[in-house]
Amino acid sequence: MDDREIADRLQIADVLARYARAVDSGEWDLLDEVFTPDAVIDYTSAGGIRGTRAEIKTWLTDVLSGWPGRLHLIGAIRIVFESGEARVSAAFADTLAPSRELVSADSKGLIQGGGWYHHRMVRTAGGWGSRELVEEQSWRTIR
Repeated sequence: MDDREIADRLQIADVLARYARAVDSGEWDLLDEVFTPDAVIDYTSAGGIRGTRAEIKTWLTDVLSGWPGRLHLIGAIRIVFESGEARVSAAFADTLAPSRELVSADSKGLIQGGGWYHHRMVRTAGGWGSRELVEEQSWRTIR
């Protein structure tokens, strides 16, 4: 691995961290630093929508308002560079809680799940950005 590839891998990991921060904090404009303007984001495997960056920001704002306590952990990142793009697959686990306060693990509305995020990333003037995200939901529990 040369210095450029190491730097690219670190930048891509930072894009994934910004994605998790945006979703968990509700700082939706951070998604503009994750996705390219022409990005397509597909959450259909989790019962969500497939749409543009703007459509997804509006949808997430509405859908996640009922779960103010959110945490995504992203890891096991696999990056394959090909034809000027990066194919990125990263495992995730998430928890959506009905409150930011202490709640019992069997509280109504607590959701946990996991799966894979599959990104097609491209190098932009500002660094790497995701042109496509497809969520592959592997499991989900709700109480």
